[in-house]
Amino acid sequence: MTGKIQTANIQSSEIDTLSHKLLELEHELNSNIPTTLWISDLHGEGDRFISILRGRFGMLYQTCKEALPATFTSEKIQYLTKIIRKKQYFLDDFTRMDMQDVILCLVQILKYKLTNVGSRRNEIFRPEFRNTISRLLSGLPVPDSIFEEPIISNRLIAHISHTIRQVLLDRIQVLGDVFDRGPQPDKIIRILSSNAYRQMVDYVFGNHDILWMGAASGNGSLIAEALRITCRYDHFPFLQRLRIDTSLLEDFAERTYPVQLATGNFKAQTDKGRAMEKALAIIQFKLEEQTIRNFPQYEMESRLWLDKLAEMLSSENTNQLNDTHFPTIDLKNPGKLTTEEQLIIDDLVVQFTSNQRLKRLLHFFFTVGKTFHIQNNFLNIHALVPSTADGQFEEFLGRKGKNLLTFIQETIERVGNNYLAAKKQSIEDQALFFYLWCGAKSPFFGKHAMKTFERYFLTDINTHTEKSLHWKSNMQTTTFKKQMQKEFGVQRVIFGHTPVNYKEGIPMSSKDGVAINIDGGFAAAYYNRGHSLVHTPYQLYGIILPTPGEIQEAERKLESAPLDIELIDEFRQPIKIKDTIAGKKLQQKRDDIMQLLHAYGEQNGFHSYQT
Repeated sequence: MTGKIQTANIQSSEIDTLSHKLLELEHELNSNIPTTLWISDLHGEGDRFISILRGRFGMLYQTCKEALPATFTSEKIQYLTKIIRKKQYFLDDFTRMDMQDVILCLVQILKYKLTNVGSRRNEIFRPEFRNTISRLLSGLPVPDSIFEEPIISNRLIAHISHTIRQVLLDRIQVLGDVFDRGPQPDKIIRILSSNAYRQMVDYVFGNHDILWMGAASGNGSLIAEALRITCRYDHFPFLQRLRIDTSLLEDFAERTYPVQLATGNFKAQTDKGRAMEKALAIIQFKLEEQTIRNFPQYEMESRLWLDKLAEMLSSENTNQLNDTHFPTIDLKNPGKLTTEEQLIIDDLVVQFTSNQRLKRLLHFFFTVGKTFHIQNNFLNIHALVPSTADGQFEEFLGRKGKNLLTFIQETIERVGNNYLAAKKQSIEDQALFFYLWCGAKSPFFGKHAMKTFERYFLTDINTHTEKSLHWKSNMQTTTFKKQMQKEFGVQRVIFGHTPVNYKEGIPMSSKDGVAINIDGGFAAAYYNRGHSLVHTPYQLYGIILPTPGEIQEAERKLESAPLDIELIDEFRQPIKIKDTIAGKKLQQKRDDIMQLLHAYGEQNGFHSYQT
């Protein structure tokens, strides 16, 4: 008898557990999709990213509009957004809303945003207001003093406003390229990996991230290239924050490449930066040529310039060159490092592979980052999926399409595990990082060649052109877009990498909304503006971000910075989790649990009432 009771108790416990899981799944499936922000190619602009992130990319107005009745005028919504930003009540002669009206509107906005927050309520409500706000959200009565005592009403308005701003955004999709160009990539990574944001961030690698990850794995040419770009923009404080010692390199560069003889197209503004930029460029070219010769399957022979340079120098046929000072080029063996160059790169390899500050930053990339990410029904990539001129997927290393990106992801994970555990890397894996940075069939690059040598040293500007391959034109065809949708099982493709200047009238999205390019030149080295994309349950829209000058002017006037909006799609009914790819998987889990519950019911004589 005791055994039967124990069996019954076990079954009851299992039924309760399964029922709880089923109800949780049902709740999630019928919840609105999370409000998601996309941004790409931040390129080291840390302070600007913080400024725009603090303003939540102009999402406040749209959230208020979705949460409040359609009868609310734009003036009323603007008034409420100002109250939320200022976190205090003020009387507006036009709207004439009293404190009670404002509190009830704010509660309605908060209720709309908290639909999918669930257990976070205890984290975001201050204890002294938790019970009151919970009752307001539930429509239960609250003390009259909440509405009648201005000091209490103002504190409640301040807290609800703060909470609304906390929950405006549910997920952030970053489409790569935090490094290079700007001075503060480390600041951006610390924000994204902080406790406040890490759980809501999805990250896909950009080619500049790949550059630094490959450098940290010990690839010598990528170390030289990452440092060359850093010196090109004179970002020495960044290297100091990382505690990377460049004294050997600096001494060698200033002795070997005095600034008056560095006549190539170098960008560094300081004498030290200019000398180091040239020294690193020569070291980089020598190391790259070793990789290209050792891996002929990469088909990069056209990038072997040093033999041609040596021939021009030895024959004194230098009309094509804007710089003829190459003291470390052995004319008989131009790809060979000098003894001093070898000592410098050996020292830098040890520093990059063992630097703990760099490792803490790159831990985020190697543990969170992906070559591609599918969220809701969207494919998120940095640049492209390699394709041919006739609109087919391009094959590389025997793989193409989704299979190629998955193979690359596996390689990156292997390199990351070895790097974080301080284990030896394979030469093949390190070489692949070089190709992913600048190879024609790389999903992170997308041009026929990276013309660094030509841009530095050749006078003919026609040789400088880096021709884009077929992604952009293919993504304008219905056939290729359908091929992408089928390959990855998605509805839309979101990508960055190539800046689009909206002032020339170029839209972010294709007419059908399938292809969306969100790189609008965030960094000062480009258009100094940038795009972002926002997906709420009711709308999908692009935001053309303000320039730093526009932000400063708005702050001076205590106003919000101007934003241009590009509406891509809107939905009559809010999109639910059950309408997404993730929702299909959850539905399968729900069905599996339901089958188990039915089986328990059959065993215990319960039968479904469904016909």
